[in-house]
Amino acid sequence: MATRPKFPATELALHNFDTSYSIQLRDLWPSIRVAMLCEQKYGALINSFSSAPNVINELEAQGCKDFISIDCTRNEVHLSSQDSTTSHRASTELQSSISPDIKCLVFPKGDISRFKPAGPDSSGILGYYLLDAASVLPVLALDVQAGHTVLDLCAAPGGKTLALLQTHSVNYLWANDLSGSRTMRLRRTLQSYLPKEFLDENKIHITSTDGRQLGMTEEKSFDRVLVDVPCTTDRHSAMVEENNIFKRSRTKERQKLPLLQTQLLLAGIQATRRGGKVVYSTCSLSQLQNECVVQQAISLAQQELGITVQVQDLRWFAQRFSDTFHFAPQLSVGELVLPHLCANFGPIYMCKLQRMN
Repeated sequence: MATRPKFPATELALHNFDTSYSIQLRDLWPSIRVAMLCEQKYGALINSFSSAPNVINELEAQGCKDFISIDCTRNEVHLSSQDSTTSHRASTELQSSISPDIKCLVFPKGDISRFKPAGPDSSGILGYYLLDAASVLPVLALDVQAGHTVLDLCAAPGGKTLALLQTHSVNYLWANDLSGSRTMRLRRTLQSYLPKEFLDENKIHITSTDGRQLGMTEEKSFDRVLVDVPCTTDRHSAMVEENNIFKRSRTKERQKLPLLQTQLLLAGIQATRRGGKVVYSTCSLSQLQNECVVQQAISLAQQELGITVQVQDLRWFAQRFSDTFHFAPQLSVGELVLPHLCANFGPIYMCKLQRMN
């Protein structure tokens, strides 16, 4: 009996992307494809819980800059040249919606230098966390304010959880992930970056449970919910064979992703208080996993749960960070960071929602 020829999962992923993304992204796809197959750019999320000396100075001496404060200044200049009333209103919105405490340093556009591993302070707490700098954007968009309770529904491996804590505004953080091994990784991350006494304060609750259940059990409990769902992790799938969702044995799991993502977003909406905000995010370019999931969840929230949800406009947010990241033009909902050779971050999709009732 002839056996089916075996293709590497990375090859299957690329074939899938070529078929779907060449239609979805049209003439943008060839350059995105090249960028995705090149080395990803990172950012150093500064750990304000660490007393490691001169961390920022040393990174700046290598040419790095904090993209959050750079793009803030650029936008203030841009806004001041517009009509003064509009400018003031937009400027106030920009200022109040971005935590000044989160700092993430990146090398300039076109500079592909690598970061050295972070060094520890005298207590062993590491000075910075390396991650795709675009993955800090959903946390910034969430706009955590002082005293907020926050649910990080799919928290592992912990980069976004750590970014949420850098705001120093979170009163209580529930970090959850379905996978036990991933939750262990999350715990290890937090232990490497947070002082033991901070972890002992009962401000962080870590669980390993099905996030879809938390909508009912924790209904209307949180001011802010981050729903960073499992997805096709496009860059990983195109480059790395290990744990690749395009393996033939994982076909059913992959096909069920949009359903799982919709259910997780619905649970996030349910767990949010009236007036509270939810940010949905993925590291995929796929419309089916991005805009379609958001639109489906909004519709089901209204029909099945009687919850009205409003999409928050993030165009000003994308404009603010357009010096560092390359954003997709005109999505129906949300914003998408596209991999680009000069700014090789992403893909990261995000959409911000507000629960109205």
